[in-house]
Amino acid sequence: MAGHSKWSNIKRKKGVNDAKKSKIFTKLVKEITVAARSGGAEPELNPRLRLAIQNAKGANMPKEAILRAISKAGGNDVAAYHEVTYEGYGSHGVAIMVVCMTDKMIRTVANVRAIFAKYGGSLEKSGSITFLFDYKGVFTIPTADIKDLDDFTLGLIDAGAEALENDGASTHVICAVEDFGKVQKQLEAVAVAPIAAGLQYIPHTLVQVNDAALLKLIKLIDALKDDDDVQMVYHNIDIQPEQEALWE
Repeated sequence: MAGHSKWSNIKRKKGVNDAKKSKIFTKLVKEITVAARSGGAEPELNPRLRLAIQNAKGANMPKEAILRAISKAGGNDVAAYHEVTYEGYGSHGVAIMVVCMTDKMIRTVANVRAIFAKYGGSLEKSGSITFLFDYKGVFTIPTADIKDLDDFTLGLIDAGAEALENDGASTHVICAVEDFGKVQKQLEAVAVAPIAAGLQYIPHTLVQVNDAALLKLIKLIDALKDDDDVQMVYHNIDIQPEQEALWE
């Protein structure tokens, strides 16, 4: 279904093992540390840090680990990280956006290119596939936390939300990049904590593939996510209802 496909980028797989969880925490620590170093260690005064902490809590990162990451930002041994986005194609013309945070871009681009090549894809030049995605602010919240849908929706629209999309257990609040802070403050005002939030590439042109192709694409996406420099991976696969078990 299109709804599942659109949000499958942020849907967590069930039964995440310790190794996977460790990698997730490593990426979150990197974002917290960079946010604290660039904007200060006070979450109330640093929206990026506040968001990073919120995402860490949504991933069940221990409070002690979050505090250590913030404290680490004050050290002299923190690498100078740069955020860079790579664009590529998987098999069957599937578009893939790879958001990285790296202290050595030569290493990162070489790794990303090698992963694409290994699984039948190709790294493309910047700007090749961005037209297939919209860059939006997205807040994912548990649907059960919404007590009064009408009031909740009206408040968010006043704050700049463009749409609310429900996929069952989760509701996704979409807004323009420039309205991200206002929507974040509105959610805080009504005491609704997102399980994930950030700027995302949302596909508006989807591609259907058969089961064999999907399994190959999953291997490509998982390999990209496993790279230490990769923070997020977005794609435009139109996953059909009967294929959801493969994606899990």
